[in-house]
Amino acid sequence: MPKKDATGKAGKSAGKPESRTALVRRARRINRELAEVYPYAHPELDFENPFQLVVATVLSAQTTDLRVNQTTPGLFAKYPTPEDLAAANPEEVEEILRPCGFFRAKTRSVIGLSKALVEQFDGEVPGRLEDLVKLPGVGRKTAFVVLGNAFGRPGITVDTHFQRLVRRWRWTEETDPDKIEAAIGALFPKGDWTDLSHHVIWHGRRICHARKPACGACPIAPLCPAYGEGETDPEAAKKLLKYEKGGFPGQRLNPPQAYLDAGGRPAPPLGAG
Repeated sequence: MPKKDATGKAGKSAGKPESRTALVRRARRINRELAEVYPYAHPELDFENPFQLVVATVLSAQTTDLRVNQTTPGLFAKYPTPEDLAAANPEEVEEILRPCGFFRAKTRSVIGLSKALVEQFDGEVPGRLEDLVKLPGVGRKTAFVVLGNAFGRPGITVDTHFQRLVRRWRWTEETDPDKIEAAIGALFPKGDWTDLSHHVIWHGRRICHARKPACGACPIAPLCPAYGEGETDPEAAKKLLKYEKGGFPGQRLNPPQAYLDAGGRPAPPLGAG
């Protein structure tokens, strides 16, 4: 039996293939509706400058943004500049980064990228993709996070949430991150890319979870060809909501004021509670 969407109609797989024009329209409508759901969407890593953002993004690999945000205050208090971190004792940095997991490899990366910033870019984070990806531990995903959020240059951040949702919505069948980036970029104006990334990632973290999406509490259910893969009962689905949607703290210790105004709560510091 084909899955049905929120309107009770058979999902996309039951009818004729979706045209390119229809796909573009549906994708852009989903983004517009997510923008209304998450008007306060923002990077969920605490940072005050491009250096802090690039370091925090490197540290976020294979851990949560929350754990990174709880760890970086101590790191940046002791090593506030690339020059400071480049000259740091690795063992001392490892001890600070231990809560992030893979702390030895991450220590090598952040010290290495700090040395590269000092030696190649006069201690400044470069604002070009081709320069950022030369830094130790920095790939395209990290580079686009930095470009979009520290320099205001559009980019698509293809993290695990983004990959899952764009495939679940049938925006693309690609599995390679670079090919996903190209496929989704072709559906939207370039100026939308950074905010689109936030909207999709936020939705994946709060409602459209990997194992049990909260379909019954999803605001874009009528547009989703995968409706029904998760919990469809509205009351049961509400219990699956995370972060501010479920009434819980977010991931940032110092979130933007717009997030607080929308009812979001700051995350607790490391060791609290």
